[in-house]
Amino acid sequence: MSAGAPAAGGAALVVVDMQVVFAQPGSPWAAPGFAAAAAKLRRLLPAFAGRTVWTRYVAPATPQGAWREYFAQWPFALVPADDPLYGFADGLDPAGAPVVAATTFGKWGAELDAATGHAAELVVAGVSTDCCVLSTVLPAADAGRRVRVVADACAGASEADHARALDAMRLYAPLVEVTSVDEVLATA
Repeated sequence: MSAGAPAAGGAALVVVDMQVVFAQPGSPWAAPGFAAAAAKLRRLLPAFAGRTVWTRYVAPATPQGAWREYFAQWPFALVPADDPLYGFADGLDPAGAPVVAATTFGKWGAELDAATGHAAELVVAGVSTDCCVLSTVLPAADAGRRVRVVADACAGASEADHARALDAMRLYAPLVEVTSVDEVLATA
């Protein structure tokens, strides 16, 4: 287990990609509901003190395979991992919590599993519901984790995309549950 990882047994909060690139209104990857999701996330954070893991999307140094074509369409995002574009958005600071960076949309894997302390339950919030959240939630559920997606603490590329992704994740019940901040706080 990495330093600062949540203890095994309790639910871990996984904060997916709450970064500048998704927060800035002028960014091609902006999630229009980012500010509202961030406000809801801030309500969750105290309940998961010591049990929170943050993720960051970062571009690969040299795109391979289909990622070459992807970054040909999105060249603005092909910047180093330490570029401010990939920093956490204002007011969202991991404050010593574990951070898992990946060059893939989905963040689930051995590193995130270890950073969560191999928690049996994951509470997931972040952006974009229809991309990185969805791509993280489904493999975690496949790995046998109970996943609660906090709908009002997530934002999509559009409201319609957000709703479609939530509907898709609901199909994975009972492995995946779509819930709200109020419901999570009532049971935290």
